[in-house]
Parts: sequence; C-alpha cells; structure tokens
Amino acid sequence: MREIFTIAKFTILDLIKKKAFIISTIVTLLLIVVGFNIPNIIKAFSSSDNELTKIIIKDVDKSYTTLTSSKQEALGYEFVLEDKSVDEIKKEITKEDAKVDEALIITRKDNNLDFEYIVPNASGMTTALPSNLISYLTEVYKMEQIGKLSLTETEKASINPIITTKITSVGEEAKGNVLIMMFISIALFFAIYYTAFQVSSSITLEKTSKIIETLVTSTKPRNIVVGKTLGIGIVGLCQSILIGGVAVLCAFFCLGKELLASVVDLSFVTWGLGILTVVYFILGYFVYAFLYALTGSTVSKPEDVQSANGPVSLVAIVGFYIAYFTLMNPTSSFNKFAALFPFSSPFCETSRIMMGLATPFELICSIGILIATIVLIAYISIKIYHNAILNYGSKLNFKDLVNMFKQK
Repeated sequence: MREIFTIAKFTILDLIKKKAFIISTIVTLLLIVVGFNIPNIIKAFSSSDNELTKIIIKDVDKSYTTLTSSKQEALGYEFVLEDKSVDEIKKEITKEDAKVDEALIITRKDNNLDFEYIVPNASGMTTALPSNLISYLTEVYKMEQIGKLSLTETEKASINPIITTKITSVGEEAKGNVLIMMFISIALFFAIYYTAFQVSSSITLEKTSKIIETLVTSTKPRNIVVGKTLGIGIVGLCQSILIGGVAVLCAFFCLGKELLASVVDLSFVTWGLGILTVVYFILGYFVYAFLYALTGSTVSKPEDVQSANGPVSLVAIVGFYIAYFTLMNPTSSFNKFAALFPFSSPFCETSRIMMGLATPFELICSIGILIATIVLIAYISIKIYHNAILNYGSKLNFKDLVNMFKQK
C-alpha cells in the first residue's frame, strides 16, 4: 500500500509540474470567467441612448387615438409622433446630426391601413417593416376599433381570451431542471474521459523513456497501475472541482442569483447531489482509467496511443450517448438500464437522483455494479500489464492480449 501511495505522489507531482497542464487549467478558468461575464461586457459597451430605435410616426388620417410619443422597451422602439410633411420627415432622418433613425407614415384607405417605412439607407436586410412593429400597431388599431363598437366587457373578453396551459402526466413524474441535468451529464463525461485518457499516455511514455524498467525492479506491476491511476485521478478530481467551483461562483456573482433562478431551478442542487456527483466521477473514472491502462500497456510508441485507445473511446462515447438521450425520456425502462449499465451510469444516475426517480435500492445496485466492474477491469488490466509491460515490439492485437491474460 505504501508503494502505491509513493507512485501516486510521484505521478501527481509530475503531472502538476507540466506546462501543458498548468496552461490548460488557467485557460479553462479564464474562458469560464469571460464566458459568464459576456452579458456584463455587452452591457458595459452598450449605450442606454442607443438601445431603443427612435422612429417618427405620422398618422395622416388620425387612424389612432391612443398612440402617443412614448418608449416601447419591449419592442425596442421609441415612438415620436410628428405632424410634419413627408418631405420634412425625410430631411430630418437623412441629415448628419439626425436624432431619429426611421419613420413610419400611416394612411387609411377605406378599412385598410397603408404603412410607408422610411429608412436612411435601404440594405439587403431592410426589406420590410419589422414584424413586431406591425403586430403591435395592428393590435392597437384592432383594440381601438373594438372599443368603438360599444360592446360589453364580457363580449370584449370573449374576443381576446386569456389562454392558460398545464401539463398533466399520468405516468411516473420526473422533477428537476433539464438544463442542469444536461450540463452535469456533459461535464461528467468530459471530466472522466479526459482524466482517464491520461493514464494510457502516462504508461506509454514511461515505456518509451525506459523508466518502467526501473519501476518493475523496485515494485510490483499491480502497484504501478493502481498508483498511477490513483495519482492521475486525484489530480483530475481536484482540477474538476476547481473548474466547477469557479463556474458556480461566476454564475452567482456575474449573472446574479435572480437571473440564474429564472433560468434554472436551483432548489434541486443540494450538497447531497454534489457528493454523489463526486462519487460517480470517481467510480466512472476508475472504470475508464483501468481500460486505458490496459490499452497503454499494449503499445510502445506514443504515436500508437491514439489508435490503441480507439475501442475504449468508442465505449465511452456510446455510454455517454446512452445516458444523454435517455434523459429525453427519464421515466423509460431504457433510462433505468442506462442507470445500471456501468459504462453509462456515471453520466446518467446523478440526473435520475435530481429528478427523484432513483430509489435507494437502485442507487446501491448502480454503485455496486460499478465497483464490481472496476475490480474486474482492474484485474484484467493488471494481469495483461504484467505480461506486456516490457514489450517494445509492435502493437499487440486482441489475440495477443487473450494469450497474455491466460498466462500465469
């Protein structure tokens, strides 16, 4: 056990000293900080005077009685009612120090409204009057005409009914916020995948530098595999917690708690969920880390690592997509399968916990299956690693691995 922790300590120190690790961590943290501050940056460079488009409205036939000079923030316009001639309005828009941006001339022919949209320079994007402005003016005109019909309040209400909707589920109800569930699933996948991937690269690099020959003479291969996997896992866990912590702090302080609460339901984010997320990160990491340890021991050149890791990467991607797409229908039987399947449960079970669908028995079974899978894969990986560790020839194929596993 002492030798395992010694190798883990060596691996941790070696990893955190690498420039690539330091730079990638700093860049990731900076991107998170900048990303969450984008709304504040936009707000800082935006002038409040230019937020609303000033538009002159000339109501030739006095079709509107309630339309006044006012700011319509929801539409993004500031209405300026004028009674000048069309030529005067055009001059006012085109002059250099113009205080208005556009103009709208409204005339009525019988029961039809004719809108003439005047802009300084018509471009390919300015081909028609904005639909939101047409809808607003049409609605105002309609309400004015209804008001002239001397209808009762009940009759007016029947013309514009208030529509309310609700969803009734007759099956098992899922709670939680889909956005958070998707985010946790994706974050766990990338954290587990990229952390575990480093195990194969580390093992192959030691074989290339011949460090492994010194290691195998001083300790057992089992200690090397477990120690390196443990060391890289500790660094990956700390890095993930750091990145996740910075993201949460930026979300609260940069976006604001009220804005955040309007987007996601924070009531489902608890300390218990956070602890279980860490647990599934650790278990999921060890599943894939021991698989990558196996593939790393089968090659002797760093350039062969990518191709050797192909099957494991495919398993990881399939596991992620099983978990991701079952979230679309969380109460399905396939989602329950994904929560127990060891290659997808690390990306899926935390979402089921958040939705209140995971029973204590299911949680115990899921963790138990993961632990059993870790033990099995670790046993196979260590045995093949023991027999393939000093192989400096060509990359081993599946038949070679089977033969090595059968060897005592």
